[in-house]
Amino acid sequence: MYSSPLPKNITEKIADKPCVSDTVGESDSTVLIFKDCVLKIEPTNENADREYAALQWLQTRLSVPKILAFAQENGRNLLLMSKLNGTMACDALAKNIPYTVQALADGLKTLWHMDISDCPLYSTLDIRLRQAKQNIENGSVDTEDFEPQTLSSNGFSDIHALYAYLVQNQPAADLVFTHGDYCLPNIFIEDGKAVGFLDLGKAGIADRWQDIALCVRSLEHNICHFCGLPKSEFLRAKELLYTKLGITEDPEKLKYYILLDELF
Repeated sequence: MYSSPLPKNITEKIADKPCVSDTVGESDSTVLIFKDCVLKIEPTNENADREYAALQWLQTRLSVPKILAFAQENGRNLLLMSKLNGTMACDALAKNIPYTVQALADGLKTLWHMDISDCPLYSTLDIRLRQAKQNIENGSVDTEDFEPQTLSSNGFSDIHALYAYLVQNQPAADLVFTHGDYCLPNIFIEDGKAVGFLDLGKAGIADRWQDIALCVRSLEHNICHFCGLPKSEFLRAKELLYTKLGITEDPEKLKYYILLDELF
């Protein structure tokens, strides 16, 4: 539970309402879940500021949480939002993999069909690589959370070698609006559709494989590790995702964007 004093514009909306702490996400944020709203508290940084800016721009364009109150003080961002409808995709997956994959594909297509002509949010490779370099220099890259093969005899010797690879092997971009962290806990689904999107600090114009790659990785983690199913189930789910999207796999982009995310 969070014990520090909260700004007045936040406390007047939550008063003494009971809440529970979210334990699903992997970020450094404190997330308090109330009956009808969610309070996200995190250090003020580029990602936190970007999430607030993204939510502001998306309020009337996409199914995202409504901003109920916002404050920035003492080096922290406090964002009070409405709760999303639907079921978290990672929870739905355990009951019905094809249904969940269909909804995830629907969410990706929804994002890709958005008009980006006046979008002020950019997450293109020049921006992401700059941020990655800053993360390395600030010592904020958590190698303990890397995929096992990333730093290995068959992978990279260290994060500097990984960064050099990313700089030297930038793929051509197919730009659309992207979520930026299209993992199953961030997507809410209902009736085979994506009905809500969370954690949009990396959202913006970028290559569509930014989202496809993290969706594929998240499917593998959830199916093989959390559900304990064989890899064959993941491979079927991955092929179903590609079928629903009407695409074939781009192995180089899939690899590239999964490796890029290691530095965030």
